Amino acid sequence: MVVMLNLKMEVLLLFCVFFSCIFQSNLVLINGDTDQKDAAALGLMYTSLNSPQQLTGWVANGGDPCGIGINWKGVTCTGTSVTALKLSGLQLNGNVGYNLQDLGSLKELDLSNNNLGGSIPYSLPPNLERLNLAKNTFNGPIPYSISLMASLKYLDLSHNQLQNQLGDLFNNLPELITLDVSFNALNSNLSQSLSALPSVKNIYLQNNQFTGTLDVLANLPLENLNVENNQFIGWVPAQLKGIKSLKTGGNQWFSGPAPPAPPGPPRRAKPRPKSDENGNDKSDSNGDGKKSGLGAGGIAGILVALLVVVGAAVAFFLIKKKRSKKSSTDIEKYEEDHHFTPLASNEVKEMKSMQAPSEPAKKTFETTSAAVNLRPPPIERLKSFDEEDYSTKPVVVKKVNAAPISATVYSIADLQMATASFSVDNLIGEGSIGRVYQAQFDDGKVLAVKKIDSSALPNQSSGDFLEIVSNISRLHHPNVTELVGYCSEHGQHLLIYDFYKNGSLHDFLHLSDEYSKPLTWSSRVTIALGTARALEYLHEVCSPSIVHKNFKSGNILLDSELTPHLSDCGMASFVQNADHQGLDINTGSGYSAPEVAMSGQYTLKSDVYSFGVVMLELLTGRKPFDSSRSRSEQSLVRWATPQLHDIDALDKMVDSSLKGHYPPKSLSRFADVVALCVQSEPEFRPPMSEVVQALVRLVQRANMSKRNLGEDRRSEDPDVVQDDMY
Repeated sequence: MVVMLNLKMEVLLLFCVFFSCIFQSNLVLINGDTDQKDAAALGLMYTSLNSPQQLTGWVANGGDPCGIGINWKGVTCTGTSVTALKLSGLQLNGNVGYNLQDLGSLKELDLSNNNLGGSIPYSLPPNLERLNLAKNTFNGPIPYSISLMASLKYLDLSHNQLQNQLGDLFNNLPELITLDVSFNALNSNLSQSLSALPSVKNIYLQNNQFTGTLDVLANLPLENLNVENNQFIGWVPAQLKGIKSLKTGGNQWFSGPAPPAPPGPPRRAKPRPKSDENGNDKSDSNGDGKKSGLGAGGIAGILVALLVVVGAAVAFFLIKKKRSKKSSTDIEKYEEDHHFTPLASNEVKEMKSMQAPSEPAKKTFETTSAAVNLRPPPIERLKSFDEEDYSTKPVVVKKVNAAPISATVYSIADLQMATASFSVDNLIGEGSIGRVYQAQFDDGKVLAVKKIDSSALPNQSSGDFLEIVSNISRLHHPNVTELVGYCSEHGQHLLIYDFYKNGSLHDFLHLSDEYSKPLTWSSRVTIALGTARALEYLHEVCSPSIVHKNFKSGNILLDSELTPHLSDCGMASFVQNADHQGLDINTGSGYSAPEVAMSGQYTLKSDVYSFGVVMLELLTGRKPFDSSRSRSEQSLVRWATPQLHDIDALDKMVDSSLKGHYPPKSLSRFADVVALCVQSEPEFRPPMSEVVQALVRLVQRANMSKRNLGEDRRSEDPDVVQDDMY
């Protein structure tokens, strides 16, 4: 009897302990107070963001974001803790506060697509799985605290103004799947710590100023890699060429065979050790995989189960009163293999700014594809490897609402002063949509001002003009003219560009006088390659592709080193008036592709044809159409094409100003490229990436010849030596 009584007393005691625990836990829930650190951190953030009205429900002090019936915009709670903060696209400004590290339970922080500035705070929530700060104006370095986020799977810092090195941030991020730091101003070589990312699938580094090689990425288990428009050199590692998506354009890759690939198989993520409900490592077992003992955790589990059975009935009424809280399943779920989708076509048009790499040396070139024989067969011409028929698919650039423009705004008064009221003495050119003037400013800067004819813009709309400016300002390439500024006042619309004192290629070739020095053969090849890379950028890097529509030697400007810069990029696609669209190439100037003359449709392949005509200008020194010549020689393409594969005839076609200073092999290869570009059937013309590669190979052979030249072979005439390189 005594034994039975003692047993009942022990059970009752256990029940009381269990009941007390249940009651206390429910008191916490019923009280409903958010974790004080979380509430204080969000309150400070609200103040730092200038207390925006769009953050409904937020307060600076005394807030309870996880309380019953309280809805703080963008805040998700689990129990009393804030676990997700999603504030994307709310036009927030200011900064995000300095004590975010107190949000210890926060798993996702999304502040993308706002106007947040300053430096990214050093102290960030330590247990984040997803961090998205893209499309703001953050500057300065990437904080080192990111390296301490061991659970981080997704990091997007793209489209900001971040600077300095990427830093040694990645040694302790075993779960990181996606890294996006594109469209910033990050520089220096890639950090060696990148090689320590065992789970990474997607890396986006495009449009920064990174240098060095990609060797640190060679053995990563990547699926998507974009390193376009940086200053990388060397070779693309062989291991990377087999991944799902690889984009490498706009860098300074070496030509020729690559060295042996870095050793070692691709790194794979190590499986995380499994643990039981108490956090004990299950790998601590004997040889047959069984635990060596029951352990304290197992005993405690059995005891808890017994207590639950005994107290379930009594505690039921309390459990029913438990507040309904948002659980972790309310947070948007992301699969571990979910990756950040590369920029879609329309998203490129929404970029706030594209940081371009600094201009590379003019004799460093990019190899973009495998070697292709560009000499067309003598009888049956074959298509290039670009199987898409661009001739039947005109590319139309979609209009979007104009994004903020980084170019400088000038006033009409400033431009009138700089151009002497647009005096004819300062007129340096006239195109299809306006005149170009030289502008001399008080600070000594000289720029070129394009004054747009009012009839060239639909409905004389300032909104249309600003849309054009917005899109042009996003074009950044060493061989494309950079938009410096613009003006839209009193019905006047003007674009301001850098001024190139050597003028256009057309003037250099056709308006030379006794004081001007003719272009050497090596300069002509260099100009052709640089211009080809500009078109390749418009056609194959920009998304959607941009058709130039007015490609001609008059739109190729030469700087003091004779480096080419293609002008009027992005203009023709937005000019709606057919009287102005492509005016210069439809009036017998000789640049127009046959299909354009018949249908009026411009495509990527019609640009390729016009490029071939410019190459003929470089080769022959003749104008594309010259009415002063005999009828059979007025059209340069019609006269030259039948002779491009006749060595003797080719020698007679070469510009006489070269005085024979050109190598026959280089001339023949140059003619091969011309022949393919000016084919009458657009589907047989190559994409510009093939053209670039062919010219790169030509220059590569030149550099090899240069290395083989001994000092004893150098001529006193530098032009002769330069030509011997080819």
